[in-house]
Amino acid sequence: MGNALEWYDWHVYGLFAPFFAKQFFNPDDELSALLSTLALFAVGFFMRPVGAVVFGWIADRKGRRLAMVASIALQSAGSFAIGLAPPYASVGAAASVCLLLARLAQGMAHGGELPSAQTYIAEMAPLRRRGRWTSIIYVSGACGILTATLLGAGLSNVYGAEGMAAWGWRVPFILGGLFGIYTLFLRTKLTETHAFEKVPSAEQPRAKRPSIWRGFWQHRAAAGRVIGLTAGLTVTYYSWTTAAPAYAISVLKLDPTAVLLAEIAALIVFIVALPLCGILSDRIGRRPNLLFFGVGMAVLSYPLTWLAQSGEVWALGIATTIALIFIATCASIAPAVFAELFPTHVRTTGTGVPYAIAVALFGGTTPYLQTWLAGHNAQSYFTGYAIALLLVGVLVAWTSPESRAKPLE
Repeated sequence: MGNALEWYDWHVYGLFAPFFAKQFFNPDDELSALLSTLALFAVGFFMRPVGAVVFGWIADRKGRRLAMVASIALQSAGSFAIGLAPPYASVGAAASVCLLLARLAQGMAHGGELPSAQTYIAEMAPLRRRGRWTSIIYVSGACGILTATLLGAGLSNVYGAEGMAAWGWRVPFILGGLFGIYTLFLRTKLTETHAFEKVPSAEQPRAKRPSIWRGFWQHRAAAGRVIGLTAGLTVTYYSWTTAAPAYAISVLKLDPTAVLLAEIAALIVFIVALPLCGILSDRIGRRPNLLFFGVGMAVLSYPLTWLAQSGEVWALGIATTIALIFIATCASIAPAVFAELFPTHVRTTGTGVPYAIAVALFGGTTPYLQTWLAGHNAQSYFTGYAIALLLVGVLVAWTSPESRAKPLE
C-alpha cells in the first residue's frame, strides 16, 4: 500500500495542478500559475536523491522495514500539509511557501520509499519468479494512479471545474494523508528479509561491517546502468501519465472528465500487462524486455504524440494505451534488474541514489518542459529529447549481462 500511496500522491499533484494552481500562485495569469505549480512538481523530484541517501542508509544499515515505516510517515505529513494549506488569496506568497515545503517533504519521502520497497520485494521473491513478484511494485503504483484518476473523474463530474478549483482539489490530498496513517500501522507488522538479516549488523565492530559508501563506489558502473535505464523510462512514463492529461485539459481544453476516463482505460490495460511482462522476463530474460521497450517507443514516439494532440479524447486514450503497453515491458522488471546489480549491504542505496538522480533530472522536469515547449509550438523537440534518452537505455541494455535467476547475495 505504501508504494501505491506514493504514486497516488505524486499523480494527484500533477493531475489536479490545473485546478489548484491559482490557489497557491497569482490567479491573474493562468498559464504562469500552472507552470509555477509544475515547477514545484520538479522541485519535489530534486529532493528524491536526498531521501534516497537518508532512507537508503537506514534500509542498508538498520533494515528495510524501518526505512519503509519512516518514509510513509513523512509522506503522509506532506499530503496533509498540501490538503490543509491556506490559499494565495488569504496569505499571499506564504501559500506558495507552504506548497514548496510540503513538496520537499514528499520528495524526500518518495526518494526512500521506492528503493526500500522494491529491495524488500526482490529479496523476498523466489529466485525464478523475481520478475513476476517485483512487477507488483508498478502494479501497486498503477493502482495508486488509477485510484487518483478515478477520484479525479468522480469529483470533476460531481462538482465541476469551479467546485474543483475552489475546494474539491483538497479532498484527494487529505485522503492520501489518512491512507498513509493506515499504511504506517500495517508496515509495523512486517518481518525483515532474510538477505538483510545475513548482513553483519551495526552493533558489530566497524571493521567487520561492510561499508555502504565503499560498496557504492565499487559498483559505480552498476549505478551508471541504473541511470541509463531509468532516464528514458521516467521521461516516457511521466509524459504519458502526468503531462499528457494535464496538457489536454489546460491547453487543448478537452473535457476533464473525458480525459480522465480515457486515462483510466489505459491504466487498466497497463495493470494487466505488468505481471504478464514480469512472467515473460522470468522465462526469456530481462534484456529482451528492455530492448523491446526502448526500440519500440523510440520508433512510435512521434506517431503517438501526433495522435494524442489531435484534439480528440479517443485519440489520446489510444495513444496512451499503446505507450503504456510498451512501458510495461520495462517497468515490470526494473526493480528486479536494479536489485540484481548490487550486493545486499548496498542494494537499497545502490539502486535508490542513481534512480532518484535520474528521476529528478529527467522525470521531474518532464511535465514543465513538455508543457512549456508545447505552449511554444515546439513539442517535436521534446519528443526528440525523449527518443535520445530511450536510445541511451537501449545501448545500456544491449551491453549489460543477463541477470535472470541471479541469486541475491
